[in-house]
Amino acid sequence: MAKRDYYEILGVTKGSSEADIKKAYRQMALKYHPDKNPGNKEAEEHFKEAAEAYEVLSNPDKKARYDQFGHAGMGGAAGGGYGGQHMNMDDIFSQFGDIFGGGGNPFESFFGGGGGRQGGGRRTVNRGSNLRIKVKLTLDEIAHGVEKKIKVNKAVACNTCGGSGAQAGSGAFHTCGTCKGSGQVRRVTNSFLGQMQTITTCPTCNGEGQTIASKCKACHGNGTQQAEEVITINIPAGVGEGMQLTVSGKGNAAERGGIPGDLLIVIEEIPHDNLVRDGDHLMYDLYISFIDATLGTSVEIPTLEGKAKIKIDAGTQGGKVLRLKGKGIPAINSYSRGDLMVNINVWTPQQLSSEEKKTLEKLRDSENFKPKPGKGDKSFFERMKEYFH
Repeated sequence: MAKRDYYEILGVTKGSSEADIKKAYRQMALKYHPDKNPGNKEAEEHFKEAAEAYEVLSNPDKKARYDQFGHAGMGGAAGGGYGGQHMNMDDIFSQFGDIFGGGGNPFESFFGGGGGRQGGGRRTVNRGSNLRIKVKLTLDEIAHGVEKKIKVNKAVACNTCGGSGAQAGSGAFHTCGTCKGSGQVRRVTNSFLGQMQTITTCPTCNGEGQTIASKCKACHGNGTQQAEEVITINIPAGVGEGMQLTVSGKGNAAERGGIPGDLLIVIEEIPHDNLVRDGDHLMYDLYISFIDATLGTSVEIPTLEGKAKIKIDAGTQGGKVLRLKGKGIPAINSYSRGDLMVNINVWTPQQLSSEEKKTLEKLRDSENFKPKPGKGDKSFFERMKEYFH
């Protein structure tokens, strides 16, 4: 099933302000919040879908990539990307708690904690940092897409404790005595408006709701260690220089079993020996002799699919551009494909033998050798105007 457009999900447009996007997400989150729709799987999916859309559109960098490349720019390398399907409710509340005023649960603050989620609060979920790497691709790999295996040195879950941070056989964790496992502490004050309740992160457990009884000696309680990991990434056809792809959950592991960060892949293009890329189009400079331009000929030129033979008509002028439809780069966000533009350059001899000079001298005053541009012979500026429009 095709992913829905993020702007359509939130009911906003590309020109909507950051405040409008935030407001739209809050309305959607309130409408489909699981506390308002208990047991409703469809509402839960809408809630996750809205969170995924807001995660992208609220981030200027991700929004710019999405506007340019669509869903392929967000998750093409991951085979699914950020994806609400990879999130649970705690993940969403952890990342977007500010939308609901800090507590992560709007109904909890409305009803003083009595109508909220089980546990009376929300524990802080650690999140690993993102990793950014550069991947160099040839023009052929860009045109057809490619699977790459890359070795990354990053934080992974500790082998000794499995990422928990606790020493084996130590009783693992104790419920935090300060917040009673909720990860939050509440303070109620009286004012002329009545009782006011504030909720803050527990200072004892840093919002985790539990403390380690005995720390793992290998990772010192962090739950992570440095190691190399080989990651397989699928890069879609049509990516471009500087484009950034996101592989969800393949960044640094988080402390004590939290949410891992993302792996950000920055594309670098390796220049081709003969072809030059211009967006989805390819450019090739073809040099032919004065004789071939005059009499016409057939020549082979390089393409991404191998050699192709093209016909040069008799009387071809230098600067003429031949267009080979569909021989360029696939567009990453559609089914279209660019063209191969062959720019013909007529090579003027720079050294001549005396016999060659005599032959040309005889032709100097010939009427057929005098420039006579017709209406169909476009000037350089006309060709450039036509090309860019």
